[in-house]
Amino acid sequence: MGFQYASPVKFYPLAGKMILIFSVLATILLVIGLAIGLYFAPIDVTQKDAYRIIFIHVPAAWMSMFLYVVMACWSGVALTFNTKLSSMMAQSIAPTGALMTAAALWTGAFWGKPTWGTYWAWDARMTSELVLLFLYLGVIALRNAIDDPRRADKACGILSLVGVVNVPIIYFSVKWWNTLHQGASITATQSSMDSMMLAGLLIMVFAYWFYAIAITLIRLKAILLEREPGVRSLVEKGE
Repeated sequence: MGFQYASPVKFYPLAGKMILIFSVLATILLVIGLAIGLYFAPIDVTQKDAYRIIFIHVPAAWMSMFLYVVMACWSGVALTFNTKLSSMMAQSIAPTGALMTAAALWTGAFWGKPTWGTYWAWDARMTSELVLLFLYLGVIALRNAIDDPRRADKACGILSLVGVVNVPIIYFSVKWWNTLHQGASITATQSSMDSMMLAGLLIMVFAYWFYAIAITLIRLKAILLEREPGVRSLVEKGE
């Protein structure tokens, strides 16, 4: 039954319903997460209040990597099965991924100044995260440079799949090289963080996640209207 939504005409009205749901969830969780992170979470013994930027920085950094993997997966599906909707989904993700990556780099710089004494250091994680931003921007620029949408889909799909190798480099850079970043405070089985800090951080992660879904679907609807005559006809009929 779910395969019917592979059709742009079928998926368009479903996307509208999903946008409302995820927008509301993202807003609620964002308010709760920021309240916990900025007011209720305790002061860190070492970094004092400066650590609170993690509630913005860490979710953005995680989402920057996660969204690239999702974009690459959709690109792989599009190249394998020649599905237009998959390519358009990947296209919709790229700007949000670039935004998350830029936010991670920007907030990381402000966190680095009080922590390390500098806004920027060319360590492995910072540099590979910067490369991730260039990959996102490269995908966006490549799409805009090619007039034929189908050729653009294929070219961007290949670039996305090639660039995905950078994601494990970002994630494992702390283990592989001597970087300024500390090791992971959260694993699948345990966490060294205070429970209130951890709760606020996880709530912010879900808030970012739901925001990314909502904004990606908003962008996807615009792309569907631009590229799919059937969707335009559906909207003109008011269905």
